[in-house]
Amino acid sequence: MARVKRSVNARKKRRTTLDRASGYRGQRSRLYRKAKEQVTHSMVYNYKDRKKRKGNFRRLWIQRINAACRAEGMTYNRFMQGLRLAEVEVDRRMLAELAVSEPAAFASLVDTAKKALPEDVNAPAAK
Repeated sequence: MARVKRSVNARKKRRTTLDRASGYRGQRSRLYRKAKEQVTHSMVYNYKDRKKRKGNFRRLWIQRINAACRAEGMTYNRFMQGLRLAEVEVDRRMLAELAVSEPAAFASLVDTAKKALPEDVNAPAAK
């Protein structure tokens, strides 16, 4: 059987894994087997959390918009409905940014939404 010479590749692979695990605690940063397991889990968490980040930011934007709307005497739900009826197409990210940095501009959007809503809360919107 032919001799297989791959010690350089094996060392490089192990070194790469240990480098990736360099910030971990205890054996997970020093022993190859433990480090390999932790790096694999870390990559799984990384993938899942990149997906979760989008929902987390959306949730944060909605909370900020809701707080700013309530300061103006309106709920988030009615505000978004009013913007839809007024055909204002501004996404939640920009609305949250306006609510934090430009309260006057956000207040004008709230007024626009209030004007677009029907007077009777339970009445269907007139088109």
